[in-house]
Amino acid sequence: MRAEAVVDLAALRGNIRALRARTGTAAVMSVVKADAYGHGLLPCARAALEAGVTWLGTATPEEALALRSAGITAEQARVLCWLWTPDAPWEQTVLAGIDISVSGEWALRRVLDAVRATGCTARVHLKADTGLGRNGAQPHDWPALVAAARAAEAEGLVSVAGVWSHFACADEPGHPSVEAQLVCFREALAVAEAAGLRPEVRHLANSPATLLLPQTHFDLVRTGLAQYGLSPVPEVGGPADFGLRPVMTLQAQIASVKEVPGGHGVSYGHTYVTPGGTTLALVPVGYADGIPRHASSTGPVWLGGKWRTVSGRVAMDQFVVDLGGDHAEVGDNVVLFGPGDNGEPTAEDWARAAGTISYEIITRIGARVPRRYVGAADGSSGG
Repeated sequence: MRAEAVVDLAALRGNIRALRARTGTAAVMSVVKADAYGHGLLPCARAALEAGVTWLGTATPEEALALRSAGITAEQARVLCWLWTPDAPWEQTVLAGIDISVSGEWALRRVLDAVRATGCTARVHLKADTGLGRNGAQPHDWPALVAAARAAEAEGLVSVAGVWSHFACADEPGHPSVEAQLVCFREALAVAEAAGLRPEVRHLANSPATLLLPQTHFDLVRTGLAQYGLSPVPEVGGPADFGLRPVMTLQAQIASVKEVPGGHGVSYGHTYVTPGGTTLALVPVGYADGIPRHASSTGPVWLGGKWRTVSGRVAMDQFVVDLGGDHAEVGDNVVLFGPGDNGEPTAEDWARAAGTISYEIITRIGARVPRRYVGAADGSSGG
């Protein structure tokens, strides 16, 4: 196989159990948006359920509907979807029993249209913008949204199942916005309560807040990056410091090995020139597979028992590694990132090399790279 991403479902389940141990009475939502951060939507959702999760989180309604279509019922897991546009599949989502995030009165009107068309009551979560500045109702719009939702609930059209918000800087311990957002969220909850709403869950904490800010846990926490075994606060601690283990290992097979003289240009633009006679190995993955072009001449790999670096530019389908005269064979394994057990780079190492965050490294691994699942609950590999 040219390349593959090995996804350890046992590690995923272990990470979720470690996170659940931190949350006390608060439930855990497994965030499986963006194809489970590149790990595979359905295998990861099922593994999360096996680990005791009762909530799943998606960004788009298509992701949420895929979970229901695969047989994950409302009895098995509540599914919350939070990124909506006017022409989204509102009716289909209501029929599927998916919880819908509502950030403004326009969205509530769409929900009510779908309720009247289907005859099904909708479960909604009202989202307050407490300072992130993305989705959610601003404080000056919040009372009107709450009142409209309460009126719809009184008519039996919706059930306000949740009130929620999202942090901007929970991954920066001590940032003043964290406390400011917490205060704003409590104020939003007070407005909802005064209007007569009694939501099933109040939720604010993402992965960094789950790990570092127990006062933000409320009734439910939403864990994304952490459940995939990466630290959302690398400056505070690595995965092992939080009892986590990276779930994905990205590896490839060498496609070419050749000897070249000193002074030989490598890859586009000849940004790397061999300092002397050496051996070049060709790794058959590139930016079309999700390897950051920004990691040209900096991205680390593990090859032949040594940490090595991309030589020259990452191309669309391939990059080159200068072996410094070491021997290698076509077909030898190259690990781009993994748990780090054997000295191999991690996704965090790639993030630093590319000047980005580990979230981007794992989610950008493309569909051309097949996923192979290990650690299935019954001891067999999943597909």
